[in-house]
Amino acid sequence: MPYVNKPRPYKHEYEMQKSRGEHADRMERQRARRAVDKTGKDANGNGKADRREGKDVSHTKALSRGGNNKDGYKIESVHANRARNYKKKK
Repeated sequence: MPYVNKPRPYKHEYEMQKSRGEHADRMERQRARRAVDKTGKDANGNGKADRREGKDVSHTKALSRGGNNKDGYKIESVHANRARNYKKKK
């Protein structure tokens, strides 16, 4: 528990996230999820499209390798999407 005696510096963490380029990627992932939820049917009314329940939205070209939503994305199982090592150098 790193912040026991002092408040967590949320503003500093956010600025660091933006400087590393993580913020833009997070927003791109969020836009992809929202696009899937907007077009899909939501029978149980929880805000998630039924076809996305328990799944991940996987980008065709990884965001860490310069991809974006225009390159395409697909709905994939959590295990398949997260098992892939995007950072691996070829």
